[in-house]
Amino acid sequence: MITVAGTTKRYGTRIAVDDLSFDVAAGRVTGFVGPNGAGKSTTMRMMVGLTRPDRGQVRYDGVPYTALRQPARVVGAVLDARCMHPGRTARQHLRATAAVSGLPTSRAEAVLAEVGLASAADQRAGGFSLGMRQRLALAGALLGEPEVLLLDEPSNGLDPDGIRWLRNYLRGFADQGGTVFVSSHLISELAMFADDLVVVGAGRLLAAESLAAITARSEVSITAVTPQPTELAACLATHHLTTEVVGDRLRITGTTAAAVSQIAFDHGIRLVELTETARPLEDTLLDLTRPSAEFASA
Repeated sequence: MITVAGTTKRYGTRIAVDDLSFDVAAGRVTGFVGPNGAGKSTTMRMMVGLTRPDRGQVRYDGVPYTALRQPARVVGAVLDARCMHPGRTARQHLRATAAVSGLPTSRAEAVLAEVGLASAADQRAGGFSLGMRQRLALAGALLGEPEVLLLDEPSNGLDPDGIRWLRNYLRGFADQGGTVFVSSHLISELAMFADDLVVVGAGRLLAAESLAAITARSEVSITAVTPQPTELAACLATHHLTTEVVGDRLRITGTTAAAVSQIAFDHGIRLVELTETARPLEDTLLDLTRPSAEFASA
């Protein structure tokens, strides 16, 4: 649905986005991740025409954003949850947004209910919490019943219930054929509902793969607990597996739990416990982005 091809953006001598190319598929949730200063916000601004690339282009189903006849019906974007007049009520904000976008103002009531703000429709946005502003901004993006949702850190300020609601909403939107492109620093949360990841660092593409493919890069370790640790370690060694023994607990790498279970069974070794643990996705992404991080902790 979305093709980003060779986009480049400079600010003076600094290259914010450097020849960045990737695709975003319809019917899937694509996470956009990278450290601060990686070029995520600049890229998303270029995707909706707020920043003009020095080179390259972004197309929606083959059409540049600036050539879309009714952009709000194709792309619903939230790049800043504060983009509302504090003196306007939620209803007034949405009706004004709809009018500017050439959409029926009656859509305001529907989207307020959709994001759970119907009871706050007549409250001024200036008194909203950050979580409520996030919901109101999303409501604005939904006014045109778009095919694509483009969201920059949409879970900021949401409480746990709100984060779960957002996760389920975006997952449902994609399952119905919509396209979701969402940036987030909450990697563990993103891992719960994303299908694909686009990883950037220093403005360059580091990876654009399915979540499963990136997760598969992580080393898996197996923990086996047995009253026969020495015997099991000897059997595993014959299969050229690396084993660390601490008491009755063995840590094994380079294999799967199923394989360890089969080896133990074949040699009559009793297992009390067998668990398989992968490194967190966050660690895998940190390994990918650390060399290009603008701000790195010691």
